[in-house]
Amino acid sequence: MFDSLNERLESAFKNLKGEGKLTELNVATSIKEIRRALVGADVNYKIAKEFTDKVKDKALGTENVLQAVKPGELMVKIVMDELVELMGGQSVGINITGNPGIVLIAGLQGSGKTTFSGKLANFLKQKRKKSPILVAGDVYRPAAINQLSVIGEQIGVPVYKDLESKDPVDIAQRAIEFAKANKHDVVIVDTAGRIAIDEAMMDEIRRIKAAIQPTETLFVVDSMTGQDAVNSAAAFNEVIDYDGVVLTKLDGDTRGGAALSIKYTVGKPIKFVSMGEKMETLDVFYPERMAQRILGMGDIVSFVEKAQEQFDEKEAKRLEAKIRKNKFDFNDFLGQIKQIKKMGDIKSLMNMIPGMSKMTKNLEIDDKAFAKVEAIIFSMTPEERNKPELLNMSRKRRIAKGCGHNIHEINLFIKQFDQMRKMMHQLSKGKGMANMMGNMNQMRR
Repeated sequence: MFDSLNERLESAFKNLKGEGKLTELNVATSIKEIRRALVGADVNYKIAKEFTDKVKDKALGTENVLQAVKPGELMVKIVMDELVELMGGQSVGINITGNPGIVLIAGLQGSGKTTFSGKLANFLKQKRKKSPILVAGDVYRPAAINQLSVIGEQIGVPVYKDLESKDPVDIAQRAIEFAKANKHDVVIVDTAGRIAIDEAMMDEIRRIKAAIQPTETLFVVDSMTGQDAVNSAAAFNEVIDYDGVVLTKLDGDTRGGAALSIKYTVGKPIKFVSMGEKMETLDVFYPERMAQRILGMGDIVSFVEKAQEQFDEKEAKRLEAKIRKNKFDFNDFLGQIKQIKKMGDIKSLMNMIPGMSKMTKNLEIDDKAFAKVEAIIFSMTPEERNKPELLNMSRKRRIAKGCGHNIHEINLFIKQFDQMRKMMHQLSKGKGMANMMGNMNQMRR
């Protein structure tokens, strides 16, 4: 995500390395590179020009000020502040007040509306303790209704659908009455994908909004489409005057144009960002955190928040007691893997840690990263998982046959597990953190 933009911005900042202070000459050189980086990320030239003019004015305004700060570091700070401002300044929440709160989802074909609808329902259920209902409002594609039904079953959220009706306005209105009668406090209406030039479809979304009077209207944008997404966002806003934007597919080859341009172009905040197909991979949009990611600083706050969501205090105390007694077993290890996977896409998580984006750039890291470890453990008997010390050569050979890996791989994994187990035991006494982390990284490979 934003790898190309990050590299080009870093190149612009390197021009200031070794300089004693910011001057008109070195600032001008860096500004030119920053503008090229933004245009290369599919940001409209006018926006890029206005952005870099502001950066230039601020940079030259700091001349002879903050002399203890290196010029490169100062320029990074100025660019970050302007990026935050360009993307909206601060996070803006979703309005789900009302009885029930009604959220209308709109967007282009293939933008990820249906998947986002499910993610939003899951987000509101898990994090806001709401009782949402999904509405299948795409009457043109049976596959969309089926997809929403599958998602609803997966996350435990009911889906209102009517396979007989071809009127999305009527379906949405009856869904709201159903929600009131069944005590659902949020209604999420998924609509058909459309193109801005299709007057009939644009009129339909306009009529749906007028009929149901949503408390929140969200426009879903495929972030990989860059400036085209911004143009579509502007066209839709003229028709339905939505409340906020959702950026999907941020785990793809995103150049950044949509994230950097939409707020400036349509004056509406980005409210959510979505990555991958997992229902848990939806995040509230924070301009400052996104700016940090773009500049390669990571996003440690979001990483910690995701970890805390999976944190079980009772389970943590149980594990701590086992670790202190050096009784950490394979079942415990499987539990930790499960928690890590619940946090979201592994590579995206690693990129939230400062400095990790460069290290993981050319690595293929996905949810299959722990597949070998899981296969080995699942090939063990319950007794072997509880008592790792039982694993003699005969048992290892049986496990190797069961999981499809050779005996060398089994021995290596068990050796690494033993080392990690010892390190965790030492850590419980205040020792060995660095060694433990190193061993956990080795076991994933």
